[in-house]
Amino acid sequence: MTQLSPIAGDTLAQRYRRVRQQTLQLCAGLTAEDMMVQSMPDASPAKWHLAHTTWFFEQFVLARDARYRLRNPAWHYLFNSYYQSVGPMHARPQRGLLSRPTLDEVLAYRRHVDEALGSMLLRGDEVVPSAVIELGLQHEQQHQELLLTDIQHAFWNNPLLPAYLRESTLPAATMSAPLQYLPGAEGVVEIGHAGEGFAFDNETPRHRTLLAPHALANRLVTNEEYAAFVHDGGYREPSLWLSDGWATVQNEGWQRPLYWRADLASAFSLAGVHALDPNAPVCHLSYFEADAFARWAGARLPTEAEWETAAATLPAQGNLLDGVPRLPQAAHGNGLLQMYGDAWEWTASPYVAYPGFRPLPGALGEYNGKFMCGQWVLRGGSCATPVDHMRASYRNFFPPQARWQFAGLRLAKDR
Repeated sequence: MTQLSPIAGDTLAQRYRRVRQQTLQLCAGLTAEDMMVQSMPDASPAKWHLAHTTWFFEQFVLARDARYRLRNPAWHYLFNSYYQSVGPMHARPQRGLLSRPTLDEVLAYRRHVDEALGSMLLRGDEVVPSAVIELGLQHEQQHQELLLTDIQHAFWNNPLLPAYLRESTLPAATMSAPLQYLPGAEGVVEIGHAGEGFAFDNETPRHRTLLAPHALANRLVTNEEYAAFVHDGGYREPSLWLSDGWATVQNEGWQRPLYWRADLASAFSLAGVHALDPNAPVCHLSYFEADAFARWAGARLPTEAEWETAAATLPAQGNLLDGVPRLPQAAHGNGLLQMYGDAWEWTASPYVAYPGFRPLPGALGEYNGKFMCGQWVLRGGSCATPVDHMRASYRNFFPPQARWQFAGLRLAKDR
């Protein structure tokens, strides 16, 4: 794990201030009431995101300095997420009950930690582990995306269906590039972090794997294409679904993607209720839905090795979060499109350790490794993923029934 400076000339102190300020900017249009809502156990209140990301720096960076004093020792219990080795934590489904500390107190907590850590960076204290600070910044960028997806889910559960974004931020509907299948690499390839810049531990070690002859779709599946699956009775045909997927469809009453309205012509997004752009990528799908659609389409999902090998030839650029959030947009151009941004892409790969994987030492070893069971890998980022947070080797992961994230799919075929 090494230091990453995504902007030329950007010092670690400057990057720290920029990432921390970006989180506050994403909350600028939210009220204190908005920021306390927890709409389901998998989501967290925005206020908790602000506090937890601050706790991370206090726990894993500032606490290494014997001169530092915790802002409030009781908050260690409230804002620890899942680090069992550093102590107990408040139950995740009950984060929305934390009316205290207040939002003002949480914001003061952020300022307190930022000032303390900023002073350490300016002094050049040897106690400051730059690699752990960078991990904390990457961690906060993950929470920036979670903050957006969680507030969308909270607003969707409000009968008023409020909009986070102004309607003027909606992209104009445009035509999409025609669907094509492009041959992928085959034979022995290497995947995983190549050793330059930052990477999470689950991206390592780089290793060899074998690719069979295959082809990848040039772009993501669109709303119009997915609507054809719905109209064709895709949610009523058990032969298209994995057993657990079909059970989930029945138990949850799924009939269409999350946030789509019953008319299949409109949807709820960060911009509120609006007409569904037929050529934009479908998103907010579970792994079960992505897999069922691929089977209906006579295709399959790519493996993460197929995806990474193709993506590694392209710059990590696309419709990613850069300031004001945007929505998924139609694909334009030639070759492989939308490999980065718009919507995370479910892969056919379970989230397991790479050969030779070693977690980080100490409590930070809980960051990724202990979740390598019962989850599936997503690749490529989304319109809510910070632009300087993405790379070809990045492995996101969620359980197969999760669908409140900006997750869609790209088709693949054997050749």
